[in-house]
Amino acid sequence: MSGEGLPTKEANVLKGHEGAVLAARFNADGNYCLSCGKDRTIRLWNPHRGIHIKSYKSHGREVRDVHVTPDNSKIVSCGGDRQIFYWDVSTGRVIRKFRGHDSEVNAVKFNEYSSVVVSAGYDRSVRAWDCRSHNTEPIQIIDTFQDSVMSVCLTSTEIIAGSVDGTVRTFDIRIGRELSDNLGQPVNCISLSNDGNCTLASCLDSTLRLLDRTSGELLQEYKGHVCKSYKLDCCLTNSDAYVAGGSEDGYVFFWDLVDASVASRFRAHASVVTSVSYHPKDDCMISASVDGTIRVWKT
Repeated sequence: MSGEGLPTKEANVLKGHEGAVLAARFNADGNYCLSCGKDRTIRLWNPHRGIHIKSYKSHGREVRDVHVTPDNSKIVSCGGDRQIFYWDVSTGRVIRKFRGHDSEVNAVKFNEYSSVVVSAGYDRSVRAWDCRSHNTEPIQIIDTFQDSVMSVCLTSTEIIAGSVDGTVRTFDIRIGRELSDNLGQPVNCISLSNDGNCTLASCLDSTLRLLDRTSGELLQEYKGHVCKSYKLDCCLTNSDAYVAGGSEDGYVFFWDLVDASVASRFRAHASVVTSVSYHPKDDCMISASVDGTIRVWKT
């Protein structure tokens, strides 16, 4: 049951958050990572050396998601205070606050040019915001969902979002078309394969589902973990050979992409594993947990 070259050895533990860590993300080159959580802070780390670099504090409630630009100069974050904050990394200052969601904001992403931020909220909407404009109104609102939108991914032409209403919806921004794939189970996280051909969706029936992005066809299902009441991340390894995900019992799972067998599973945390993020180039992963820690895994 050992996947070749999978990062299952603990290399570092990043401590500093008080209470649950809700998300942890590598930056574009994998040299740094960002985390956010219940203590209302965002933290910047060097995970390879185990060093905490900086904290960002302005949110009034828990911070649920964080994303950094490819050039590492700006951060976007969101959370329970219904706001989206756009930060300068080096100064730690909030450049802009985007307000408009009627409820908690679950997920945020920059587009590839770092000019637009897309957010997903409990108010059943996805909103797009212009980082370069001083106008704080959204430039686009998508509100066709029937329930909370939990997760969002972007390609150069599309917004893809997963909702508790059981759908993964794809919006083609150029032609204004919406495609909807109904999975029949609440979707709490989505991520794209590195080759761009597939969408991986984590559902609250303790199943990850792999969809063909073009046809919407269900290609594979991954099981064995527990995911019933928390938002748990999922991702693919950088070669797309394995699927990775956390579990509510503290385990991290790696599944073989093609045959869905469990390639590796190990106890990573003392509590729910909320977040997993795979290094963009190397066989290295970070996981975050309700236990307050972020752990760095290497081969």
